[in-house]
Amino acid sequence: MRRSSLLILPIAGLAAAGTLAACGGEGGSDADGLSVVAAFYPLAYATEQVGGDDVAVTNLTPAGQEPHDLELAPSDIAAIEEADYVVYLKGFIPELDAAVEEYASDKALDVTTAVDTIGYDATQVFEDDHAHEEEAEEEEGEEHAHDEELSGTDPHIWLDPVRYAQIGEAIADGLAGIDDANADAYATAADAFTADLTQLDAELTDALAGRTSDAIVTSHAAFGYLADRYGLTQVAISGLSPDQEPDTQRMAEVAHYVEDNAVTTVFFETLVSPDIAETLAAETGAQTAVLNPLEGLTDEQSDDGDDYFTVMRENLAALQTALGAA
Repeated sequence: MRRSSLLILPIAGLAAAGTLAACGGEGGSDADGLSVVAAFYPLAYATEQVGGDDVAVTNLTPAGQEPHDLELAPSDIAAIEEADYVVYLKGFIPELDAAVEEYASDKALDVTTAVDTIGYDATQVFEDDHAHEEEAEEEEGEEHAHDEELSGTDPHIWLDPVRYAQIGEAIADGLAGIDDANADAYATAADAFTADLTQLDAELTDALAGRTSDAIVTSHAAFGYLADRYGLTQVAISGLSPDQEPDTQRMAEVAHYVEDNAVTTVFFETLVSPDIAETLAAETGAQTAVLNPLEGLTDEQSDDGDDYFTVMRENLAALQTALGAA
């Protein structure tokens, strides 16, 4: 991930920074309600659904930008310092983690504290006969770069509607803690958000029940929570960051998996290049399709009025086709 040379501004610079142009993301402060800064789209969307008219939400990540590549502007630092509340996901954007620790540690929600998290290896599997084709002694003495890329905790919590609902509830509790007068409104909105997500979960469960395959091959290891919730097996070409280039061994392993398991589709996503997925598909005879990790919306999606629910239902249609459940 690219890192900005501006990691943390001195406190003295914040007043000047606050006079600069508005933050890169949408939203802003409201003198009559709480001002909340959210790290990227799914956290901003959940905050908007729960906060309603009582909260003005600033999304730090503009439409069309991959949040892994976010670089904080001086105005972003100022917004974080001046906000009533900050909603972020610790470990996803290290530069933002540092800013929150410096300026908002007493008024921030790390959404990973609201859910049970999983590691990449929980839904990432290869068949032993192809994952370990090399000599045994060579395997024991070599630590592959792709193992490091695919280790750690998966941050893409919002792709599980059940966990996403828990995030909504945690946001409601956090807002109520600083705005007791509207606590009931936040709780009611969180209940409505949970009801919508429960309906989505039921749709996903029912629509995938008749599938003939469990395997989803993705360009980016973003779908562990989706796989965990619905009993799927995720095999990702690259790790946490979609900008990571897989090594030749990783590409060979995934190609073997695609061929041996009759995988029909290699998924890529909207905010990054499809080149790696297209290369693998060409090598194996599979087709490509979009599976959106919903880290953000494109400008076109924003203009069309798409949101979390419309995109997740598009994901469901793509999964039904790829897994033989259409």
